[in-house]
Amino acid sequence: QVQLVESGGGLVQAGGSLRLSCAASGRTFSSYAMGWFRQAPGKEREFVAAIGWSGGSTYYADSVKGRFAISRDNAKNTVYLQMNSLKPEDTAVYYCAAVQGGYYTDYDLYDYWGQGTQVTVSS
Repeated sequence: QVQLVESGGGLVQAGGSLRLSCAASGRTFSSYAMGWFRQAPGKEREFVAAIGWSGGSTYYADSVKGRFAISRDNAKNTVYLQMNSLKPEDTAVYYCAAVQGGYYTDYDLYDYWGQGTQVTVSS
């Protein structure tokens, strides 16, 4: 069982930056691949970024590539999402998720989810 708690969301102007954190409980955090997803009002949840269990492999949605960076610190049981050059269309609730083994872009394949943190980018 893994419990996930996101933090770091807030209101930022376009062009600004935020860093989201996702703290995980449990001693087996390092065996889980982690993903970040987001959901804007009236839209489906979409994949943002994912990272393998060791942190050696990452994958990004085209919409955030070059602007966002996912990383993890297994000693702290935490995964991060550094978001730079934010745009109004990045406004959404951001969720972190965990899955054993490899990472996926399909949210249906993730086993555990956090409660989400709101990111609002003003123009």
